[in-house]
Amino acid sequence: MLVSSCLLGQPVRYDGKGQTLQHPQLRVWQSNKKIISFCPEVAGGLSTPRAPAEIIQGKVITNSGEDVTEQFQTGANIALELCKKNKVRFALLKESSPSCGRNTIYDGKHRGVKIIGLGLTAALLIKNGVQVFSEEQIPALIKALAL
Repeated sequence: MLVSSCLLGQPVRYDGKGQTLQHPQLRVWQSNKKIISFCPEVAGGLSTPRAPAEIIQGKVITNSGEDVTEQFQTGANIALELCKKNKVRFALLKESSPSCGRNTIYDGKHRGVKIIGLGLTAALLIKNGVQVFSEEQIPALIKALAL
């Protein structure tokens, strides 16, 4: 299973922090070596920390106006190749991220407003048959893995 590195506590978020997900099932998966930790933004060449970015009109733009779409697309492509290489069928990704958002992303105006949408990596993985879940959907992920 591919898991957003930030959810495992790695300091890869735009603000240089992690966002450790505390869930007993995650620890079981880790101890069973079922997890591939990955951050598409770092893999795409972005630094940590970095300017916050949001999707607007199909492009990923930082709060200072820089277009980082290419780096986000590169990270998404690397994530897909990693999933293909390792026969990964499930991903647990960070909700609301412009890369990993599964159900929501920010509206692109850098004002903290969430809208329904997919991050670039989540969208690419779903398009290619990987079942993507956010940290808010762990019960559904557990159920899907049991099938």
